[in-house]
Amino acid sequence: MLLTLLAATQVFPTNEALAAQVDPGKLRATVERLASFPNRNVNNPTLTAAAEYLAGELRRVPGLQVEVMHYLAPKGSRVPVEKDVVEVVATLPGKTDRRVLVGGHFDSINMVDRTNLDARAPGANDDASGTALTLELARVLSQRKWNNTLVFVCFSGEEQGLLGSAALARRAKKEGWKLEAVLSNDIVGSSESVNGRRDKRHVRVFSEEVPTHNGRELARFVEWSARGKVRGFSADLVLRRDRFQRGGDHTSFNNEGFSAVRFTEEFEEFSRQHNDNDLPKYVDFRYLANVARVNLLAMASLADAAEAPTDVRYDRPQAHDTGLTWVAKPGVRYVVYWRQTNTATWQGWREVGAVAKAKIEKVNKDDHDFAVGAVGGLPVAAR
Repeated sequence: MLLTLLAATQVFPTNEALAAQVDPGKLRATVERLASFPNRNVNNPTLTAAAEYLAGELRRVPGLQVEVMHYLAPKGSRVPVEKDVVEVVATLPGKTDRRVLVGGHFDSINMVDRTNLDARAPGANDDASGTALTLELARVLSQRKWNNTLVFVCFSGEEQGLLGSAALARRAKKEGWKLEAVLSNDIVGSSESVNGRRDKRHVRVFSEEVPTHNGRELARFVEWSARGKVRGFSADLVLRRDRFQRGGDHTSFNNEGFSAVRFTEEFEEFSRQHNDNDLPKYVDFRYLANVARVNLLAMASLADAAEAPTDVRYDRPQAHDTGLTWVAKPGVRYVVYWRQTNTATWQGWREVGAVAKAKIEKVNKDDHDFAVGAVGGLPVAAR
């Protein structure tokens, strides 16, 4: 009886308290270890050695189920011969099979000496930074049980054309994963560029708005869930899929119909990418820790959220107030969000309870966009 009572009254750390546990020192240790490999090119045995290191680190985290996933990299411009390649997938089972995924790619490449597959490519920022963030979130978030299942992925083959993320996204679709959100972190460790531009206060979040997934709403949710909770730091929404003529692992999931966004530092330094000068000394680990905290706050919120509503609709009559209806799940509490149509982020929100309709007074649907979500969950735009 006493054990039952203790279990029922167990108090978990708040999401903000978990975010405060992110350790810049641990991030540094992972980046420096990955950068110590001569390179992490998919065509080089050092990639497998790096994967074994990452899998070993994740196996030290209680509760994680760690898989070294194999996939076939086809022959191409950056893969001389078809070959078997590995990446690391760690799962923290929840009470439901709905999943939230965070990841970064651990492979690297030297494009200056592109014919030399042994050319040094430390890849500290691109993308040991995102990989270190992923390991740190696994360490912190695994301290408790969550409602939903969390997935932590160290992708490979990104530099050869998003090969590893594409393999996992196809697998997720084939196996029917209920994958509700993907947070991809790529080039997230530097707060300044060589021309003197500096920004320690923001991280960019890229997203696209298409009918096949909810990526733009995920980006808005990332900004909202971290707003005011990471001191002096926030998410800066960029309303496009990715940087100009660039790509990232989130795109693989977008292409399969999953909601995914990309995190990237404000002023990425192109001169240090894909060469032997992408070194740990250029990584700002306090900045990287803040990026990790923004990720963690979104992931932790989604991890405990109930299933999203469906068929969120505006009431049709013209009015100064805005009425909304949706298909609700029994016992689930909902939040209504709104923003002016010329603004990317949520300006207002109201918890309305376990209901299937709501009216927001004196906020006009002519001038505002609305969405409804389960408390702590991804909002669904009204139509």
